[in-house]
Amino acid sequence: MSRELRRAQERADKKQKKASPDQASQSSVIPKTNASRQSTQEVKRKSSFFKPRWIIDTWNELRKVTWPSRKDIGHLTYVVVLVSLVFGIILGLADLFFNWFVEKIIL
Repeated sequence: MSRELRRAQERADKKQKKASPDQASQSSVIPKTNASRQSTQEVKRKSSFFKPRWIIDTWNELRKVTWPSRKDIGHLTYVVVLVSLVFGIILGLADLFFNWFVEKIIL
């Protein structure tokens, strides 16, 4: 089962739990196999002048994102800074070498 279908199923289960007992018994008769139809019904929400469709779609996509934890962000930031420094040093040394090479050997 794909992530989108699983999330749609979880949303349907939450809605069913929030529903009254009468509605819950009626909805339990309906099979839960077509979760993609439920997600398309959620997409068909109306947009307004102050909430264009693209803003609603963007917000819905951002809610689906699995955001990294604070620890992961710190670790990845450290890795990016370290790799940037290493490549900066390598490129700086290469620049010094080629500068020396051009001044001493070629000229």
